[in-house]
Amino acid sequence: MATDATKTKKPEDPIIGHKYDATTIKVLQGLEAVRRRPAMYIGDTGQRGLHHMVYEVVDNSVDEAMAGYCDRIKVEIGKDGEVTVTDNGRGIPVELHPEQKKSALEVVMTTLHAGGKFDHSSYKVSGGLHGVGVSVVNALSEWCWVEVYRDGDIYRQEYVRGKPKEKVKKVGKRKKSGTKTCFYPDAEVFSKIDIKFDIIASRLRELAFLNEGLTIDLDDHRVDKSVSFNYKGGLSSFVDYLNENKTPLFRKPIHFKGNKDGVEVEIAMQYNDGYSESVYSYVNNINTIEGGTHLTGFRTALTRTINHYAGKYNLIKKNGMSLVGDDSKEGLTAVTSVKVRDPQFEGQTKTKLGNSEVRGIVEAITNDHLGSHLEENPPVGKKIVEKLVQAATAREAARKAKELTRRKTALDTAALPGKLADCSLTDPEECELYIVEGDSAGGSAKQGRDRRFQAILPLRGKILNVEKARIDRILSNNEVRALITALGCGVGQDFDASKVRYHKIIIMTDADIDGAHIRTLILTFFFRYMRDLIDKEYVYIAQPPLYRVKHGKNEQYAYSDEEKEKIVKQMPSTGVSIQRYKGLGEMNPEQLWKTTMDPETRTLLRINIDDGAEADHLFSILMGSETEPRSLFIQENAQYVRNLDI
Repeated sequence: MATDATKTKKPEDPIIGHKYDATTIKVLQGLEAVRRRPAMYIGDTGQRGLHHMVYEVVDNSVDEAMAGYCDRIKVEIGKDGEVTVTDNGRGIPVELHPEQKKSALEVVMTTLHAGGKFDHSSYKVSGGLHGVGVSVVNALSEWCWVEVYRDGDIYRQEYVRGKPKEKVKKVGKRKKSGTKTCFYPDAEVFSKIDIKFDIIASRLRELAFLNEGLTIDLDDHRVDKSVSFNYKGGLSSFVDYLNENKTPLFRKPIHFKGNKDGVEVEIAMQYNDGYSESVYSYVNNINTIEGGTHLTGFRTALTRTINHYAGKYNLIKKNGMSLVGDDSKEGLTAVTSVKVRDPQFEGQTKTKLGNSEVRGIVEAITNDHLGSHLEENPPVGKKIVEKLVQAATAREAARKAKELTRRKTALDTAALPGKLADCSLTDPEECELYIVEGDSAGGSAKQGRDRRFQAILPLRGKILNVEKARIDRILSNNEVRALITALGCGVGQDFDASKVRYHKIIIMTDADIDGAHIRTLILTFFFRYMRDLIDKEYVYIAQPPLYRVKHGKNEQYAYSDEEKEKIVKQMPSTGVSIQRYKGLGEMNPEQLWKTTMDPETRTLLRINIDDGAEADHLFSILMGSETEPRSLFIQENAQYVRNLDI
């Protein structure tokens, strides 16, 4: 829930007090190759890259907030799709740059790797791309302009595809300081210019959680929609949000902060009565989806501290029993945020923190603060231990079930489920698995497939809702076990995405209510227990046609009502027959291949998770035990439904 803004205090660190002027802008190299290879700088030129443009401009304002000079940011989406970001920070320096001999504002906006973040005189810590962001946004925009409010004056400069139209000019007076940037993404670069309100709102909400006291407003003038984010509780509010549709074991999240050797650590955590883990980690406001040393330090300290507390008060009754890392994950919701001056990232997505010193710092701070909290709040400590002892008991009960789902080698086909019709190729990069609803559709898919590279796994009915079940019960479910065994990458502690047998996992269900429910159940399982497969972009949803439109020998398939109407108009008005497919079983093998399985003609939707915390929140709403939030979600989103079978 958004609340009124709280003024962010300026840190007393003498480094922050250093002057911020043209001499602090460091230039590394020019801005030549951005328009030629935009994907190198923003990831891609599709929807993800388009929204990344907004994030880069916002990140500059958030850096001002982290430095203590900004407490309000406003993001506006104009009626024509332009984006404006305004903050009340110090304002980008505008005086002459000593080396470049032009305004520092122009240097920042037109030179790659130019900014005030390469030493620590202006910013103690910062996120974003360290000077790449705003110049890249300028280069990939059809037009852009910036207004700087500084020293009582207003300065302005305009750009066309990254090149300034004229020099920086003084255009007026203003008492308050800040920066206002407006840009319109270039249609020559992006395949489609459509800024999504919900996508931007998710990121801004996350930034408001991570920066206590910062207010971020979002206005969409295309549809007259607005929202404001401000969370006085910081990470505690973040945990409350994630647990909104769950039942916490204790009322208030455990929340603590610490600072050691220049590394700032903030952690909030709370256990709920569920069975899945929701843990998110950040470095300088960047979501480290692959974790890193800060997350390792937190996990190590968490298990050790709880074990120490349980042993001290004799809360574990079974002789020799101790809690392990997997036990401490059950029902845990936590957010860890660290601020590091020189973060070193590694991993496939460059979002895994590698600074070795951070692990020990987070460990020490967690040991001290969590240990003290448990000592001072015995009811909380006892509830946590009781929960984790139950998890440990279930872990032992699930051990044998896990053995049944683990394949010893990639060639050990004897361990595969009998209902799986496997493909002849064995290279995962060439193989794809269709998870099909029901034996009828499974039979058609088996007959229509290309046996060389397409495997078929029919599932009977709806699989278990893993949002409401512990791992031992999940592994006793026949359909879930068949799926885990077919994939070959294990589950839980044994999960290893590199061992998956197919690099395309395609969920193919009927286009009705039951099909949508089954699809969501399967996606919930992947999100909670095989998240890496989604992050590696291995998971897809098949798009079977909704209609077959036929006139004589002319036969076409429509995947939406709009497409159906368009096809009908192209055909003579008489003698047109329209068949509405209610299920995959209504298509013969040839039709199923032609419309849904042939790589040359099919349409697949790839599952992406741009915001893990928001996806977590949504899965909890849709699949959790609480009915009221689910009903509210349905009411709020009913207007967006296009096809509904009752």
